Amino acid sequence: MRKKRMLVCLAMMMLGIGILVARLAQIQLIETKSFSRHNIDLLEESTKRRMQEIVIDNGRGNFLDRSGKPMSYETVPVLILFPFLGKNEWPADKVSKVTGIQEEKLHNAIKNAKMPAVVGGKKPIVLTEDQMDEVNRLNIPGVIAAKRKYLASPRYAEQLLGLTSMNPKSLKEKYRKEDFPSGTLIGISGLQRSFDEFLIGEGKTRLVYHVDGRGEPLFGIDVKYAEPANPFYPANVATTIDLELQKMAEKLVDDHEIKKGGVVLLDIKTNNILAMVSRPKVNRNSPYADEGNNNMMLKQHIPGSVFKTVVAAAALDQGGLDGRVFNCSKKLNGNQDTKYDHGMLDFNKSFARSCNRTFAEVAKELQKKDPHVLETYAEKLSLTGSVGWRGTLFHENLFLQLPEEERGRVFLSDEARKDSNYSRLTGIGQHEVRVTPLAVANMLSTIARGGEKQMVRAVSAIKYKNGNKLADFPAKKLSGESITPMTADKLQYLLRQVVVDEKGTGKWFRDLPMSVAGKSGTAETGIFKGDKQLHHKWFAGYFPYEEPRYALVAVSLDTLEDEGGVNMLFSDIVKGIALKNEKD
Repeated sequence: MRKKRMLVCLAMMMLGIGILVARLAQIQLIETKSFSRHNIDLLEESTKRRMQEIVIDNGRGNFLDRSGKPMSYETVPVLILFPFLGKNEWPADKVSKVTGIQEEKLHNAIKNAKMPAVVGGKKPIVLTEDQMDEVNRLNIPGVIAAKRKYLASPRYAEQLLGLTSMNPKSLKEKYRKEDFPSGTLIGISGLQRSFDEFLIGEGKTRLVYHVDGRGEPLFGIDVKYAEPANPFYPANVATTIDLELQKMAEKLVDDHEIKKGGVVLLDIKTNNILAMVSRPKVNRNSPYADEGNNNMMLKQHIPGSVFKTVVAAAALDQGGLDGRVFNCSKKLNGNQDTKYDHGMLDFNKSFARSCNRTFAEVAKELQKKDPHVLETYAEKLSLTGSVGWRGTLFHENLFLQLPEEERGRVFLSDEARKDSNYSRLTGIGQHEVRVTPLAVANMLSTIARGGEKQMVRAVSAIKYKNGNKLADFPAKKLSGESITPMTADKLQYLLRQVVVDEKGTGKWFRDLPMSVAGKSGTAETGIFKGDKQLHHKWFAGYFPYEEPRYALVAVSLDTLEDEGGVNMLFSDIVKGIALKNEKD
């Protein structure tokens, strides 16, 4: 029995030793970089315990505006102090003299610190370039002046640029063959997501100081500079955004209290996005669920009378409008309209004053001839389908700059397409009609160019870390039929009448420093706040009328009928652009 017990004990001991050896092999040989279900990098964690470090660049690429100014991050010269200074005498007076920072503040910055500290904390004291150079010439161990990368503040074009997140699972799923350090940021929306492969960092740039278990110097008191060896990555993405115009647009959107909606500004010649503002603002505490994290300029909404531009294009090509007048004192159902008592109007004045009766009747007549005619002309004006830049980029045959862009539509069903009552509602931009503000801006840009359809660009190029060009995105035409130059010319005239007609819905823009042509829209949403219905309010236009340069859409979504107008917002943006052009 004793021998049997000894054998059992020996077997259990051997089993225990085997388990320990297996566990040790798992830790030291097999899963050193992804230990446990938490994917812990044991080598990195071990190294961290033996050094004090401060990250001065997270390694992710930047977005640049069209002049090359950084948008997502800014690099700031700051003063960094290492903890071992608190255990030694050091010439804080010399540092204070160079930087102008009080000695007491310098000592407090590292008081009880276990890791390197930036003087000023979350609101760092910014040095000048000369101060930074002079501090480093003092050659004081543990005192470093360096440029540190921070998230831009305030942040502009947040929904367009998008958000990043630290998500090891998504990182591993997306880049199966790559080996990125833990803590690597990944793009989860906007341009951050679509250009993630180029922006993603290969490692952080750090200032490192090695210590023993008591925090004492391990290899002397020199601070080491550690950065990824690749001189080309991460890349920077050159956007088409004009940062000065973007700042102005964001300020004006907030000044005019647009709670939901925003603006899109296009350069008509290049069809580049110069500014894009979306509200509500981004909620970084809830990046996956909050409404503010959606780009409203890429989402489809009910356009209201803005869609009458499509009906007008189809009607002008079909002919038969000369000499016709319409009773614009009646509603769609034939009842007297006491609110909009316009009397008898011809087609041109009906467009200028946005007569629903005219466009409901015209749409009904067009539908009888061809149930698909409104969809055909919506496509010709690039109002439906996606308009963002797409094409081949290296190994990807269909790369989308704006993958979150929704496609517009006119009808959802063949039944609605052939129903005369539905066609009348469609003619005034209601029922099933949905468009994005970006597509509306592109429609105005298309008309202003004489009918030439182009893709909308948000990014012009990708650049290596050293500034050389990695890839560019040339201007490209949109496929499919377009309106003729003659039709475009007639639409240009109608859009101008909206402003110059004494009772036009755009008469507010008559005296602006640049001549405007455009179309207003107020759409019923069918959503009520108490007993009052919410509306979408639009104005889409281009300017100057004689030599078009800019297409601008301003929209306020889910607002009460007597609130949230966009006319003053549109007007102030035009004035701001005119003032900027004078200075330039």
